[in-house]
Parts: sequence; C-alpha cells; structure tokens
Amino acid sequence: MIRLGEYNTLEILRSTSVGLFLGDGEGNDILLPNKYVPEAYEIGDKLEVFCYLDYDERPVATNLEPGILVNEFQLLKVVDVNEYGAFLDWGLEKHLLVPFREQRSKMQEGQWYVVFCFLDKKSNRLVASNKLDRFVSNDELTVRVREKVDLIITRQTDLGWEVIINNTHKGLVYFNEVFKEIAIGDVMPGIIKGIRSDNKIDVSLQPLGEKILEPAANKIYETLEAHGGYLPLHDKSDPEAIRQELQMSKKTFKKGIGTLYKARKIEIKNDGIHAL
Repeated sequence: MIRLGEYNTLEILRSTSVGLFLGDGEGNDILLPNKYVPEAYEIGDKLEVFCYLDYDERPVATNLEPGILVNEFQLLKVVDVNEYGAFLDWGLEKHLLVPFREQRSKMQEGQWYVVFCFLDKKSNRLVASNKLDRFVSNDELTVRVREKVDLIITRQTDLGWEVIINNTHKGLVYFNEVFKEIAIGDVMPGIIKGIRSDNKIDVSLQPLGEKILEPAANKIYETLEAHGGYLPLHDKSDPEAIRQELQMSKKTFKKGIGTLYKARKIEIKNDGIHAL
C-alpha cells in the first residue's frame, strides 16, 4: 500500500517519458516525475520518496523533504489566502491547504501557525488544521509523572504555555516555571510534573526535585568560569537578575550554589560568588 503523507520505500518498476513509475509490491504504482529522478538508477532499485497529490489531484512521489508529515504537528507559514482557505509552505511545489472550517480564527498571509496534517477521508486529500484540540486527547493517558517527553509549544494562555505532549496529549507549562525564551512552534524536551484528577497535565522544562541540583550547579559553574571566576549573584540577588543571567529560578540557583559550596568549588561573598 502506498501511503499518502508519508515516506514510502518503493521499487523502480519502469522508466517512461514523464518519469519513473514506482511500486509497492502489491500492484500499486505511483509516478516520480522526471525532475525528481536520480541521475543514476536501475530498474528494481528501491527509493525512499514522499507521496501526496499533485495539482491535478493525482498521487505523485517526490524526493523533496516536506515540512510536515501526516498525523504530525508543525509550525508552518501561510503564503496565500483565497476563497478556499489558507495555503501553507511545507517545502513542496503544491502548498498545503487549511480549509476555512479548519481554522480556529481566520489565518493571515505571512503569519506562522502550529497545524496538524491529516488525510481528509471524504476527498482523500492531505489538509491541515489549527483546531489542535481535535487531534489531542487526555482521556486515556500514555504518560506518567517524571517521564521525559517531547513537546511542541502551541499557544499562550493566562496561566502559561500550552504544549502538545508526544504528539498525543495536551499539557501546560506555567509562566513562573519558564526560565528561558520560548515561542509558539518551539520543539523541546520536557518532563511530566504532575497529572491532576481530571487528567490535565502539568509539564516542566527542567528536571524535577533533586535531579535539578547537578545540572543547575554545573550550569552555574560553567557560567562562572566563562566570566573569569566571578558572578555578581548571591542568595539575596534579585530573581530577575538570576533569571536573565542563568535562565533559572532563584530557588534553583540557591540549591545550585549550595551544591557548589558543599563541594568546595565556590566561595560566597557579599559581592557575589567566586570560583575556588
């Protein structure tokens, strides 16, 4: 079976004037147009290609790399808006359509949006949607507390940053636990901090509990060395000054310098910390 919206490894069946026809071994074939045909090949060779529908709605293969695969979330840019909807640049000749019915609010040309790509069952076309809640669910959770997960930042709320977890669930990172610059569309690792009774998930961008001590201490010491062995920060410093210099909370900073002090790597003075 040739799967639209995915990479397929297919066999070269025959060469024609318009390109190579590739097969899946089950009687299905698809055209790889001449512009994508490799310089050297033999009938029977296997090629990895991405398959989608061309401008005439015919299945076609390409060796171009798409910016999103089917059943995946990604940040993409709107390059055109017309009577059918918004069109996204996803690295292929034919842009990816977001129909008006799949837009949370009217999309604007030139703006970037996190979208989900799916195969529309009625038209058999690949389309995208930024009504993201339709494609995630916390009904049956596949994660547990303290598990390392993959995140994509989707939007800003009154409490913090909403994230998609492992391409499956929705979670939240609270503002007061963010110690670095982040933006919608950022992809980063995280840790499940807590799961509430209603299955809402709290997420942390840094290790939990005692595990944060060693990374925090290492980061402080590395920054200290980069500044010639001195930082004008101590346990009474303004939290914002600590956040700007080290991208961590004052609580984490105090634990980190405590670890370094016990290890006799620093000296804490009134003007800041000094490497020993």
